[in-house]
Amino acid sequence: MALKISWTKRADKKFDQIQRYLIEEWGENVAKAFTKKVYDILDTLSDFPEIGSLENKGKGIRGFTIVKQVNLFYRIKGDKIILLTFFDNRQNPKKKKFKK
Repeated sequence: MALKISWTKRADKKFDQIQRYLIEEWGENVAKAFTKKVYDILDTLSDFPEIGSLENKGKGIRGFTIVKQVNLFYRIKGDKIILLTFFDNRQNPKKKKFKK
């Protein structure tokens, strides 16, 4: 059974920031390709929620690389996958904040 995908405000905000950056720096086609890739991955994730590597066992946070520059972090809760944030891997790793 496929799980429902739920976006946190933080994940939504980070996704929008990445989209704006891609449009400004690389153009509309690159932004569209990234969006398609994200939604394709979310479809797969919905069917196979444990595909991401366990990043924080205590909090049940999993991570998945979308492109080499961006990781997606999420949590499985009941019949939902909660998208926590998109993280730009070019940042300092200490900036990873796993909030609900």
